[in-house]
Amino acid sequence: MLKVSDDLILRPLNPQDASAVFSLTENDRAYLRQWLPWVDGTKTEEDTLNYITFSQKGEKTGTLLNLAIVWKGKVVGITGFNNIDRINRFAAIGYWLGSEYQGNGIMTKAVHALTEYAFKELYMNKVEIRAAIENKKSRSIPERLGYVHEGTLRSNEWLYDHYVDHAVYGILADEWHK
Repeated sequence: MLKVSDDLILRPLNPQDASAVFSLTENDRAYLRQWLPWVDGTKTEEDTLNYITFSQKGEKTGTLLNLAIVWKGKVVGITGFNNIDRINRFAAIGYWLGSEYQGNGIMTKAVHALTEYAFKELYMNKVEIRAAIENKKSRSIPERLGYVHEGTLRSNEWLYDHYVDHAVYGILADEWHK
């Protein structure tokens, strides 16, 4: 568990979170679908429970770490490391937040805490964030935190009926510690 502030913690997902996470998905389905490829595949609470089980297995093997974002005692989104590569000392952060909780600085604080954790606890050399070029809210997080825009991956992700380009942001341990 990472205590980010008095109101904000990041903690491993557990099966009891399935209902809350599924409700967030269901309530924001149209919004999330603009940017995330898994939304249509999440049709039931059982689908969310399967995702949580997958996340727990990845945490045990050390290849990923998905965390519930808990703000003021309520699960409001998900963040974590979609990929942890210990050989190359690289981690990739992903995130999403319920639309009604946006604009409170939650995600910026959460990603700051994850970046710090990646360098100080996991001893990573690089942390990366990718976001669809047109997803300005998502892109503003790494930009605000001093990540470097390293480039654009063209037609990098299929979203239901079209490809989207991804902006790639990265920060190295020595850059973060400055």
